[in-house]
Amino acid sequence: MSPTHLASAPFQSVALPGGTIRYRELGSGPTLVFVHGIFMNGSLWRNVVGVLGGRYRCIVPEWPLGAHQQAMPLEADLTPPGVANLILDFIAALELHDVTLVASDTGGALCQIAIASRPARVRALVLTNCDSFDHFFPPSLRAFQVLPRIPGFTWLLAQALRPAFARRAFARSVAKRIPAEALLEVLLEPLRGDAGVRRDLRKFCTSVSNRYTLEAARTFGAFDRPVLVAWGQNDWFFPKSDGRRLAESFPNARLETIEDCRTLVPEDQPGRLATLIAEFVGTKVAEPQTV
Repeated sequence: MSPTHLASAPFQSVALPGGTIRYRELGSGPTLVFVHGIFMNGSLWRNVVGVLGGRYRCIVPEWPLGAHQQAMPLEADLTPPGVANLILDFIAALELHDVTLVASDTGGALCQIAIASRPARVRALVLTNCDSFDHFFPPSLRAFQVLPRIPGFTWLLAQALRPAFARRAFARSVAKRIPAEALLEVLLEPLRGDAGVRRDLRKFCTSVSNRYTLEAARTFGAFDRPVLVAWGQNDWFFPKSDGRRLAESFPNARLETIEDCRTLVPEDQPGRLATLIAEFVGTKVAEPQTV
């Protein structure tokens, strides 16, 4: 019997030219591949996938963005184009076709870069609040492009997030609905405990530049496949205007606004997001109970 919750699905792994990626898979049907942002892993999507997994093949990888359990090789290319290539290589390695990419936060920028270079296997794109255009990173987070260059900064950051109040303050900045303490621990433990994970995050953050998202944006007019922009309206980092601009830049896009959530729409409004994705892909589903 197939698992009914993401946590019940066993981890699998696939070896790619750039390193090994762990992932979990739930359900069958049209294929959805999920892409999280920095300091996150696939657990971000648990409540969305808990519903969509009944009628879709939901594939939820752990990308090397700071909360992954398995560090990448020392020589791995973890620039934004390098991680975008990991996404595309992952899709190819699993022999997936007609994929709908579903992205959040930094993952949205990575998907934009990915479809700009090799869109052949991508059927559609769902973007929740994310980096785009000039905002990669957004202005209030630009320091993360520089501070990780300081020796020991990522270790100090990991230690600063040890206390429960610090973890919750971090979560509150990106989500109104604070995840359970156990989940916050799962997200932040790899950064504390693995120097390779800290190295991976440092390599990515210090290579971030809006030249990548601006270059990708110049190709949006040629991406004529369906795009859903599902934008949370109470975000402290990505303004409503970013969502509108994204929707207006693709020839076949629609904008849906989602109230009462910050950056992490899958955390704050998983039911609404799952419903929008299902309607976008073509099947209605009931909203989930969150965990």
